[in-house]
Amino acid sequence: METFNPVVIPVTIRIVLTLAICQVWSLRQLDVNNAFLKGTLKEEVFMLQPPGFVKKTSLPKKALYGVKQAPRAWFTELRVFLLSLGFVNSTVDVSLFIHHKSGVTLYLLVYVDDIIVTESSPTEVSTLIATLVARFSLKDL
Repeated sequence: METFNPVVIPVTIRIVLTLAICQVWSLRQLDVNNAFLKGTLKEEVFMLQPPGFVKKTSLPKKALYGVKQAPRAWFTELRVFLLSLGFVNSTVDVSLFIHHKSGVTLYLLVYVDDIIVTESSPTEVSTLIATLVARFSLKDL
């Protein structure tokens, strides 16, 4: 498994924004609703049950806010989905995904539960957002 670094490299953000401005590409910001709840835990996580709640086997299957593994589980879920769409994950900054198809380039930056997308074709980004909305609950800001 790749190492997970939850911090976006600031230089990457500046480069992507500069590229979008110089190419006169639109920028779209997306917010994933309840992102951490979409991640599936791969390891056992033990938690104390709330007072008054008694159940012998209570191991969470989905990531929860406050669980250390939640950001990684969410990022892995999103990463696998983006790779299945043909995106390539940057080897320098794991938060950057790049997609080249038929002369169209899309750049997607992930920061916790926020996504920034810029592209050379407005129709392609609309298609991408529709695909993401079908899989995840998003707000297009």
